[in-house]
Amino acid sequence: MAKAFWTWLGRAPLVDEVDRRNARVIQLLLLFLAVTIPATLAVALVLAWPQLRGHPLPPGMLISLAMSLLIGACAAIGFVRVRRGALRGGVRLLLGALLGALLVNAAIHGFQKQLPDQLAQMLVLILAGLVLGRRALWVTFAVLLLTLGVGVGHDALAERADTSAQALFNVLPVLCSYLLVTLLLDRTTEALRESLRESNARGQRLQQEMHERERAQTQLIHAQKREITERMASGLAHDFNNILAVMSGFAAARHDDDLASDAQRIAQLEDSLAAVEASAERGMTIVRRLLRFSRRDAEHAERFDAAAAVEALQPMLRQLLEARIVLRCALPPAPAPIRFERSQFDLMLLNLASNSRDAIADRGHFDIAVSSAEGLTVIEVADDGHGMPAEVAAQVFEPFYSTKPAESGTGLGLAVVRDLVVRAGGQIQVHSRVGVGTRFRIVLPHAGAAPAQAVP
Repeated sequence: MAKAFWTWLGRAPLVDEVDRRNARVIQLLLLFLAVTIPATLAVALVLAWPQLRGHPLPPGMLISLAMSLLIGACAAIGFVRVRRGALRGGVRLLLGALLGALLVNAAIHGFQKQLPDQLAQMLVLILAGLVLGRRALWVTFAVLLLTLGVGVGHDALAERADTSAQALFNVLPVLCSYLLVTLLLDRTTEALRESLRESNARGQRLQQEMHERERAQTQLIHAQKREITERMASGLAHDFNNILAVMSGFAAARHDDDLASDAQRIAQLEDSLAAVEASAERGMTIVRRLLRFSRRDAEHAERFDAAAAVEALQPMLRQLLEARIVLRCALPPAPAPIRFERSQFDLMLLNLASNSRDAIADRGHFDIAVSSAEGLTVIEVADDGHGMPAEVAAQVFEPFYSTKPAESGTGLGLAVVRDLVVRAGGQIQVHSRVGVGTRFRIVLPHAGAAPAQAVP
């Protein structure tokens, strides 16, 4: 019950961070004053009723009772305002009632009679400093000085002329205590608020840096896609040339006069049109895959079969690897489900294929093997190129590290690959031997599984 009530107090619709942190305590204080002040007055009146029966209440007591009820009413209204999101307004209302009551009591009873109980004075200073800030704190301090002056004036007028100096007794210690508390609150609350402002500023800078990093990562991935697309340009041109040649050949068949009947001509024309349609569909398929790969879309991870994705990517891989490199794929019969952004998965494999193409001087092989076991999907990419020494293999995933000439690469391809794998919850390892070749081992969790653990 208490925990639920505490949680309910924290649901006040407040925007300011400091107000949200103070909201629970302020609401408890307001509730306490709104309930205890009327209850205390009621109990006191019941107990004093036998002595007061038949006697009018003194004017001073009536005014004190009225001011106490005013404080309780303002506390109740202030609680309602806090629940509606106006914490500062509720506190200002309570402060106004408290300061008004102190001023009236000082005018009626004087300073010396209020001296034993300074709780209300300390309370208004604390509320003003912690909740409303420096300006309200010093305004409250000024009102307390006015209250002090009114009380001392009352005492001075009430004393006989020869003993009026007693009215100033304890004024200096009280004044110093007010000033000391105000200074401490001023410095403490300002330091806390400054610390909070600095913390919020650091959080905003960190969020901005994360946003800038994500934007730079997106731009880098798009640049890598463009680079891979440019490398595939010659293969695409060759493929489209073959498609256009087939379409042109079937279109030229309309001039064939060897057929005897119109029915045969119509049948041949239908076959030619069907072949042209098939060739055009093949060309459109290539264009669709290329556009899907190269366009800059918002990242959207999806669940798909890694083996099926590799199978669908084979035409683009062949265009990138050129005819001198044989592509070999070992794909499992069972699905290997992963969660990845599809175009980024294609980019990862095309980046690795591009590096292998550069590593194979003459003729060679590029192998992709997909396997699945124990909730993990393992993708192994290997070539029989010139390989790398151990010191080079240890740095291949570092951004801008490259052993190629400056005009041949930026050194970002493998860094992008590693980043994509890690963001998908996986791991990547490299094994290479000079003169033998290089093998990359990518381990990804199955879709819906936990992130991949280290695999030797």
